[in-house]
Amino acid sequence: MPERSPRGTYLRIADALRAEISGDSTMASLPSEADLMKEHDVARTTVKRALDVLAAEGLIRSQPGVGWLVVGAALKVPVLDQFAALVYELGVDADFPSEKELTETTGAARGTVRRALAQLEGAGVLEVRHGKGRRVRALPANHS
Repeated sequence: MPERSPRGTYLRIADALRAEISGDSTMASLPSEADLMKEHDVARTTVKRALDVLAAEGLIRSQPGVGWLVVGAALKVPVLDQFAALVYELGVDADFPSEKELTETTGAARGTVRRALAQLEGAGVLEVRHGKGRRVRALPANHS
């Protein structure tokens, strides 16, 4: 990133993201905060300030477990709901995909994937077999 501008780095990032959003009508979500930090070579607080500007303008909104979504774009299904649907698809006693596979297919951060898996494990839906991965133990009770 070039020298500090009088407008502030976070405002330049917000301007760049605003232009990207308006220039791509198919854009449903923004890159992760970590990716934006790397792309603009700034700290997380700077990225967060830029995202807060766009959120205050009503262009984006945060959805827990999903990330920053462009307002008006198709909603992404939360990771936990995606996993619950996958459990139904696979059925009881099926092997469940690895964290790496789930991270790649959902595009979610590894921490988000781990939290969703922990919820399913805590609910008795998945069981961890050390050295062998996870297996579907039961179907979720509250899946619609």
